[in-house]
Amino acid sequence: MSTAYDWISRALKTIHKADWHRSVQPLVGLPGPVVHLGDRALVNFASNDYLGLAGDPRLAAAAIAAIRAEGTGSTGSRLLSGHRPRHRDLEQAIATLKGTDDAIVFSSGYLANLGTISALVGHRDLVLSDQYNHSSLITGARASGATLESYAHGDVADLRRQLETLRSRHRRCLILTDTVFSMDGDLCPLPEILDLADAFDCMVLVDEAHGTGVLGATGAGGVEALGCRGRSLVQMGTLSKALGSLGGYVAGDAALIDFLRNRAPSWIYTTGLTPADTAAAIAALHIVQTEPERRDRLWHNVHTLRSQVDDLLAIAPPHSPLRRRLPSDSPILCIELPDATTAVALRDRLQQAGIFLAVVRPPTVPTSRLRMTVMATHTDGHIAQLVQGLREL
Repeated sequence: MSTAYDWISRALKTIHKADWHRSVQPLVGLPGPVVHLGDRALVNFASNDYLGLAGDPRLAAAAIAAIRAEGTGSTGSRLLSGHRPRHRDLEQAIATLKGTDDAIVFSSGYLANLGTISALVGHRDLVLSDQYNHSSLITGARASGATLESYAHGDVADLRRQLETLRSRHRRCLILTDTVFSMDGDLCPLPEILDLADAFDCMVLVDEAHGTGVLGATGAGGVEALGCRGRSLVQMGTLSKALGSLGGYVAGDAALIDFLRNRAPSWIYTTGLTPADTAAAIAALHIVQTEPERRDRLWHNVHTLRSQVDDLLAIAPPHSPLRRRLPSDSPILCIELPDATTAVALRDRLQQAGIFLAVVRPPTVPTSRLRMTVMATHTDGHIAQLVQGLREL
């Protein structure tokens, strides 16, 4: 007999047929530049652990000490019973790094975007979102009930056209953009976006998930790297990538942060960040600020790999499945591929060669690509092994 759930199996068949099906690959052991998939050791270019801190013993020691002192969970929302002084220490450390009045920590980056956007705008308002923004930004805009429109990726002229047409029809306007676009690695034109925001009386929220700890002279992120510290905007980011922990944050002026404590539903109604995650993030921020050589090593590795990939692609034959490297100013390097079937096949061949990296396919992105992420803890030998694997493709 048919049931109301039969459509799910049909939908899965369609996903398989398009080579869009995804499944998890269980890794064992500590995170780092080499990971173990089953009984095989693979060089890891699939991690967002840019500074190599997720396996750092100092973060582990801080987390263990916090568990012994405060247990494994926060047990409730921070407005009820889940707030600890450690949470406030983390928020103040984030505000110091970002150069803002204050910060607020959420239990994940996704929750930070959902709660913040839905607190700042509603059904009378307009949201303009970069075409390539992360899912959490788009979902947050939809959940807010605001009118949502996309502008062409990184296209300030298109953003201006939409503001000229739409801005006057709405009470408030919020412009959303990643600083580092996670599936391409390029940066947003933030100074120009902020200039438009000033001209059209708009708020701007930037997602620093892939910029925090990585970009800028002090590792504060894309806002610092793009020369926009001190300008009025909402800075969101994560603790789960370069900072090696879990959670999300929003940094900004004191009034904004106090408002979010009172109006962001995904903060008000969610259990607070665990003591272990909080302590690990505090330890990571200390390392970011006191060990700039770790960031220097990351950028040495980025420049090395980018140069060698470009040299390889310059001599690739016309029939090569490796089409081109997408523009990038971050530790995310992507090589465009002809289709999803090729992407899956090349990923499997690279794993056979001892390389673990991600392939990203539609509908997540418009074109399939190999996505390589660089870490400070990669060695020149790791990079050489990846380039050799690409050469054999």
